[in-house]
Amino acid sequence: MTALPADLADPRFQIPSPPLEAGLTTDDPERVFVCGGTRFRLHIDPAGADPPALLLPLDRFFDIRAMNALRLWRGLSGRPCGRDPAALSKARRDRLILALRALDGRLDKASYRDIASALFGPTEVSRRDWQTHDLRDRTIRLARTGFDLMRGGYRNLLRHPYRGTV
Repeated sequence: MTALPADLADPRFQIPSPPLEAGLTTDDPERVFVCGGTRFRLHIDPAGADPPALLLPLDRFFDIRAMNALRLWRGLSGRPCGRDPAALSKARRDRLILALRALDGRLDKASYRDIASALFGPTEVSRRDWQTHDLRDRTIRLARTGFDLMRGGYRNLLRHPYRGTV
């Protein structure tokens, strides 16, 4: 966040300056700013930011920064910020939890059948039917996802919006 150049915008359309001293850190130009119940991490120009303006670099994260800038503007304008596009859905979180549990089982040398029983409850699947059962395939995919996460795939979770294969 930086100061708005005087000749860039009409002062009649400016929103009030946010109370930047409300950040959680005070000695650092990096601030955590809470607006509309949403936390934003901002870098405040040491020269000041009144009237406020945002400087967005044209890099590979520009689309992410622009989305969050819009969310910040909504909050500062008194409107709801909107859903965080980086947030994982409940279904996604549940699948990642199952993947890590399946990984733990495989690291403890458990069979896929034992893992499936622990994750989804005991089932009456014969030994012959187990080879083609959907639960077996699902358990194998979960374990594979767990191994991918363990081998560095967890970093994809930090990308926003999430674009990984894990």
